[in-house]
Amino acid sequence: MTDSDDWAVRTEAQVLDEALKLAPAMGWTWPMTYAAGRAAGLSRPETELLLPRGPADLAALLSRRLDAEALARLEAVDPAGLKIRQKIRTAVEARLEAAAVYEPAVRRWAGWCALPLNLPLAMRLLWESADVLWRWAGDVATDENHYSKRAILSGILCGALAIRLAGGHADAMTFVDGRIDNVMTYEKWKAKLRPSDLLHEIAGALGRMRYG
Repeated sequence: MTDSDDWAVRTEAQVLDEALKLAPAMGWTWPMTYAAGRAAGLSRPETELLLPRGPADLAALLSRRLDAEALARLEAVDPAGLKIRQKIRTAVEARLEAAAVYEPAVRRWAGWCALPLNLPLAMRLLWESADVLWRWAGDVATDENHYSKRAILSGILCGALAIRLAGGHADAMTFVDGRIDNVMTYEKWKAKLRPSDLLHEIAGALGRMRYG
């Protein structure tokens, strides 16, 4: 990593720290982005250079921070000793609790992600999060299972976060348990799942994040 890359990574983290303080009141917006950059010591042009897509760049940074913090929570867990259901439940719970640390800002972030123009990025970030958690769980599939597993987990993550924000931890984990128990195994779930079902589920969860 070059010095300039190192500076960018450090400064992005600093701006995100400030954004998490400002977003509950200002929303996930360009004015919030500029204010966060200013609080981190950047001028407006410097903020635009570092974060050319403004709130979209900050949204991606937050999602990836939550992924990293979920993995940190999972360091003490040996996935090899868990059944697949337990692995996914544990991984989803860690991701939800990482988000809960920043709940006021995450609420505004989730609402921003649910806007129609931002759905492509939201879907990509969900996929990234699902991939991170499946890799922690030891998934090494390279065939179509690689994609179906991540698609399924994306839906669980989205729905669980919406419920976590609306009803709290217990309700979210009841939802996660129910989604797993509904089909007994992931293989049965995968066999029944249609792409249109997954898209409908994710769209519904994003709508709940936006409108409550």
